[in-house]
Amino acid sequence: MIDVVIKQQLGQLALDVAFSAPAGLTAIFGPSGAGKTSILRAVAGLSQPASGHVRLDGTDIGVLAPQARRIGYVFQDARLFPHMTVEQNLTYGGAHDRDRIIDMLGLSELLGRYPARLSGGEAQRVAIGRALMSAPQLLLLDEPLAGLDAARKAEVLPYLERLRDIAEMPILYVSHDMAEVARLATTLVLLRDGRVVRDGPLLDLLSDPAQIPVLGAEVAGALLPVQVTGFDATDQMTTLTADAGAILVPGQLGEIGQSLRLRIPARDIILSKTVPADVSALNILPVTIADLSEVDGAFVDVTLQAGSDRLLARITRRSCQRLDLSPGQAIHAIVKATAIGR
Repeated sequence: MIDVVIKQQLGQLALDVAFSAPAGLTAIFGPSGAGKTSILRAVAGLSQPASGHVRLDGTDIGVLAPQARRIGYVFQDARLFPHMTVEQNLTYGGAHDRDRIIDMLGLSELLGRYPARLSGGEAQRVAIGRALMSAPQLLLLDEPLAGLDAARKAEVLPYLERLRDIAEMPILYVSHDMAEVARLATTLVLLRDGRVVRDGPLLDLLSDPAQIPVLGAEVAGALLPVQVTGFDATDQMTTLTADAGAILVPGQLGEIGQSLRLRIPARDIILSKTVPADVSALNILPVTIADLSEVDGAFVDVTLQAGSDRLLARITRRSCQRLDLSPGQAIHAIVKATAIGR
């Protein structure tokens, strides 16, 4: 567990944050200039806050020199030593758990290469491995995928998921990409103008209508734990099972029995009081309205309960009035298969 309290004036930005992060991956999310990287720098000891503390498992590491804090730091650019091989880069700061880390990050075939011969995704995996081999008690990842194209991001994300699941330490992950955050994080810290707006379990915050002003309407929605239960090779559709019901998505997603997360944006859910017929949408889930939140302007945010799963739908005020929606009402949520993402 890491406990962070920081007060620091950074030009026009007054950084004033307090949050705790358990073992697992905690994403620090917010717009550019909100203070995300400044938090990591203060935690690492690369800048000195005016007041506050950084406690790791109860010990105040904020009073220690940066090199004594047992922190691994991975930057947006990999910062590998160009004159060293991958093997030499990895073991520069130590060789703790070398073989397991090489296996976890898929680096065995890269050990003899030099950084100039690595793709962006491969270089970031090496940078993460180097940080881990120094035997850190805390890992800081500062937008490690921001400089990569979509293909290279897709290459690295499974390794970050594996790291999240295996590592027994807190990981602070800075990002402005909610697709990354939704796939990787267990805990979320929402940051705006140098202050924590809200922090807590990712599943709760993404589907909370009150957080839409910070998350953005295009980001807010549900994040469902699902299991891969089928794949139809004929029409290339994967069946995923959530407590809300069976959900179909295009393409082959994971292996049978694998646990995944499924992101359903609030703006991509259509509500119906009856089971619709003759529609192209494949996913029609029975739900109950838990709450209605009016939004300034033309919209209403509808919180939906489906078993233990919670969905969020953003519809127009006119649609809400036409359907005469109210809390406790049983309705149906319609979700296009093409709108669902990991």
